[in-house]
Amino acid sequence: MKAQVAALFAGLLFGLGLVVSQMINPDKIIGFLNVTGDWDPSLALVLVAAVTMSFLGLRLAARRTRPIVSDKFQIPSRRDLDGRLIIGAAIFGIGWGLAGYCPGPALAALTVGTWEPVVFLGAMFLGSLLCRFFESRFPQKAPKI
Repeated sequence: MKAQVAALFAGLLFGLGLVVSQMINPDKIIGFLNVTGDWDPSLALVLVAAVTMSFLGLRLAARRTRPIVSDKFQIPSRRDLDGRLIIGAAIFGIGWGLAGYCPGPALAALTVGTWEPVVFLGAMFLGSLLCRFFESRFPQKAPKI
């Protein structure tokens, strides 16, 4: 139960941070990504804060023998690059640049009551289903880069 309460608190804090930083506003995101036009650098502070908190969180986790509300730490250990990762990152970046949403902010934007995040999340869900369909039909080992 402690883990669920901690997860709920972390999710609410994350969502609040997305709202306060305007990460749920597609115009703000596209303005930040438009480095050759009317660039809005304000989201760079959000990125700096996120990287700083991740760095500090990992350093704090390294000092502990186990987490407070779980049995073990779940820190990613893979360091390799493969075709799926690179293609997925490219699709993610293109979608983010075109729509102004990525999954977390789109979920938080549902609270605003507009139709755009609903369409984005529907398209994301459909894309995930299509990916699973094609992977099951055409399984292959992606080459490592």
